[in-house]
Amino acid sequence: MANKNPQLSSTAQTAPPFVQEPTLLLSKLLDHSDAIFVKKLSLNDRDWSRLPNKHQAGVYVPPAEREGGFFPPLTIKNREDASTKEIREAFFEIEWIDISETKRARLVNYTSKGQETHLTGLPKPAFRALAPASLLVIGRCNGKYQALTLDSNSEGYELLDDTLSLAPDFRSGLFVMSSIKSSREEKTLTFIEDAVKAYFDGSIVALAKKYEVMPSTVDLASAARARFMIDNNLSTLNPFVMAKPGDAIREISRGVEYEIFKDLQLRGRALQLIRIILGDDPKAHTAEKALRAIVVEYPKIDALLLSAAQQRKSRAGYSFEHHIEAMMIDGGIPFQKQVVIEAKKRPDFILPSLSLFNETGRAVKEALVLSAKTTLRERWKQVSGEMKNCDLYLATVDENIAANAIEDMASQGILLVVPESLKNSDTTEYKKQTNVLSFKAFFEDEIGKVRWPLWVARGLAQAQ
Repeated sequence: MANKNPQLSSTAQTAPPFVQEPTLLLSKLLDHSDAIFVKKLSLNDRDWSRLPNKHQAGVYVPPAEREGGFFPPLTIKNREDASTKEIREAFFEIEWIDISETKRARLVNYTSKGQETHLTGLPKPAFRALAPASLLVIGRCNGKYQALTLDSNSEGYELLDDTLSLAPDFRSGLFVMSSIKSSREEKTLTFIEDAVKAYFDGSIVALAKKYEVMPSTVDLASAARARFMIDNNLSTLNPFVMAKPGDAIREISRGVEYEIFKDLQLRGRALQLIRIILGDDPKAHTAEKALRAIVVEYPKIDALLLSAAQQRKSRAGYSFEHHIEAMMIDGGIPFQKQVVIEAKKRPDFILPSLSLFNETGRAVKEALVLSAKTTLRERWKQVSGEMKNCDLYLATVDENIAANAIEDMASQGILLVVPESLKNSDTTEYKKQTNVLSFKAFFEDEIGKVRWPLWVARGLAQAQ
């Protein structure tokens, strides 16, 4: 039969192959795997793929994960010289689903170096362009292995974080997927029972109304701090007496508060989905109507899920500011929040006051601007105009800032303030950067030692 549209046929023949979205690839990997190995990559774990003459080849595997039953067992390599230290190794194939390549990997422990073990034979393209703090994900199903890498800027990173409930200080771990699913069901069991009961007894509208409005970001932040302080037996979040105030802010915002938020959001959004797909009347429900609703109401479902994602991102930003503010209040640090300066700019915090900030002839060190952004990307460029004859500090919990971006900030006089564990981490680029300091150094040195005496002399702070 002749082709009636040769132009269409030609286009179809030359069209590039379909490429699956990274988040879809990750979802399939999680669904099909009985167990998952996840590693937050250090600089050495990825630099071998793009820099010549790097000593480490491949990814370091901690002993706990090496011996956790996920990888094939190591066997002793036969060597001619029996007096030398053992080399223990295992070879197995890994299908790299994000780059459509299968390679023979080697898990090797040179016992002369103690427990140090590396996974080598990995494809460079999967690692070469990754940002700091990106993830390696390997799934195992029926003894076969599939893997991909997740850039720390990607949506897939957030999906994995949510699915596995990774702690803010997560470095590596093994996850049994059936246990993850069971744990999630156990946490929501009471809510599931309430939702089922409400639907069939006709009270689903009332239950949905109960959860339709989220607590304010101020209330969420306050609840998270209260829980953190109880769990850690703290009576104050005074940064001058805390060993690691930045790590505390990170744990409260990205750990405690996020778990509270996720639980509340799940309830509210799940009930909205139930009503969209099943309706409010159980007597009128049929499987056919539910299937039709999924198709017909897809735009509404899509908008609901998009709104949920945007809500998560906006919460994170407000949360970070709230916790910094609470910490400064507990420390008795004078500041003003969100006040308008020239050109309608509105810094997050001015220390110690707007009047001193605007005073002609004051010393440079008498005032400072503190901006807070959970993630930076290109948004750090927005804060450079907030500087006015004073130092500008940019607080963040972002792990994935490249070295050249940090150097660009330094060239514009921006000083980064990060949690203590990130400043010293081998997964970030912060350790060697002179314009990056920890929250502890910011509060103890920049505030306590440099500026506090100046503020006391001005009558704006009490002598410590």
